[in-house]
Amino acid sequence: MAGTKTLTIIKPGAVRNEYVGPILAKINANGFHIAALKLIRLTKEQAERFYSVHREKHFFRSLINFMTSGQVVVAILEKENAVAEYRKLMGATDPLKAEKGTIRKLFAENIERNAVHGSDSDENAEIECNFFFARSERFSNFDT
Repeated sequence: MAGTKTLTIIKPGAVRNEYVGPILAKINANGFHIAALKLIRLTKEQAERFYSVHREKHFFRSLINFMTSGQVVVAILEKENAVAEYRKLMGATDPLKAEKGTIRKLFAENIERNAVHGSDSDENAEIECNFFFARSERFSNFDT
């Protein structure tokens, strides 16, 4: 059974460009419940831990530099089949390949500054949500 939650991060470029409101409005209009939300600035250590799966990839250092370059908005989103539904709404990593109307097509600067992060599996959604939010900070519409 598919899970009911996913994590999103509205990345520094989108925050700097004042896209937080429009991105959250699009998320809400697509039937997601925002169960937790906060504005933070990642430390280098937090970013390296969160993105450790990419540590050996060529883009790791630039990703960490970008993700620590300004504030981000992190949120837990809820909906049936949340991971797949949000990945569809985000669009392709490369905004040039993203479908019309997706978040990345509308708000991304380029493939590296692609506006938002979303969990890639139910298992990672759980890990990522726990990385940023205590249970007391969540306001679920689902009995989990």
